[in-house]
Amino acid sequence: MNELGFIPVTLVPAVWIVAAYLLGSVAFGILVSKAFGLPDPRTVGSGNIGATNVARSGKKSAAVLTLLGDVLKGWLPVWLALQSDMLMWVVAWVGLAVFFGHLYPIYYKFKGGKGVATALGVMLALSPWVALAALATWLVVFAISRYSSLAAISAAALAPVYAWFFLSAYKDYFMTVLVMALFLIWRHRGNIQKLLAGTESGFGKK
Repeated sequence: MNELGFIPVTLVPAVWIVAAYLLGSVAFGILVSKAFGLPDPRTVGSGNIGATNVARSGKKSAAVLTLLGDVLKGWLPVWLALQSDMLMWVVAWVGLAVFFGHLYPIYYKFKGGKGVATALGVMLALSPWVALAALATWLVVFAISRYSSLAAISAAALAPVYAWFFLSAYKDYFMTVLVMALFLIWRHRGNIQKLLAGTESGFGKK
């Protein structure tokens, strides 16, 4: 790697990783809701800043924009790192940085979302096949159960399996998917308790 402007070559990986974290900290759910004149998603429903909770406002277009924004911010820095021929470990850390930026955003006192859409964006950049398999899992489970949380947990649980098939030759990328999956499940621990207790709210359920 060559020097990037005035940045010493040894600091280039750190710049990529920090930039990815700062991008990940951008909460599209909050920004889109504000643009549409909707309540701050942190104050309604589940309190989550993701597309699912934004959808509860009744404005589907706002939820779609939130979803696209969160996926795009996960995909973009990883794709750029790949296109810039960054070392594999740098690309892996860029993916984790943007993911953790969404979970623990510096702009919002480190209180962020669960990271489902952002993780999907990261996987899309690392391996479209892994992303498509995880998305298909989410769609099937959601279609059957109508629980977005159960769909996300199921997709997260199977994502490392898909990554093993498609990314086993790229250990750093596989580990990125594994770490994201573990944190996704951990971030849904409250939903897991509600699912077991039968108190989780689902779409179209009363």
